[in-house]
Amino acid sequence: MRRRKAPVRPVLPDPVHGSKVLTKFVNAVMLDGKKVTAEKIMYAALDRIEEKSGEKGIDVFNKAMDNVKPVMEVKSRRVGGATYQVPIEVRPVRQQTLAIRWLIDSARKRNERTMVERLSNEFMDAATDKGSAFKKKEDTYRMAEANKAFAHYRW
Repeated sequence: MRRRKAPVRPVLPDPVHGSKVLTKFVNAVMLDGKKVTAEKIMYAALDRIEEKSGEKGIDVFNKAMDNVKPVMEVKSRRVGGATYQVPIEVRPVRQQTLAIRWLIDSARKRNERTMVERLSNEFMDAATDKGSAFKKKEDTYRMAEANKAFAHYRW
């Protein structure tokens, strides 16, 4: 390790649902420090899920997060001039971070009109094992499986 470990900054649970994961998600959606706008988008997306699917928005959100969290990923390791893709297990904190990142990225790439529609549809897709965020998780796992032969280079 080159430097000291970055301190983990605690986040406050969000005021409506009392979920720390939702707060982290809002922070990741936020652009240019506009937290109120990000919160409005997020809560509107959760309300829209309730309208469309009849389930609680926060439940669909949590299910989507669980479905997108990766179990394995590959990391590049140089061994004797060759670079190998070595499969490693993903730590829980990183699982959450990657799931948030993938959900937001795939929502932004969707072609619905508003961010509210994009996010709500991406959550509903991810909750039912569809959508590009879920596909990303599957592809990552497939890569790790394919490179299982290099697992002994883990250290």
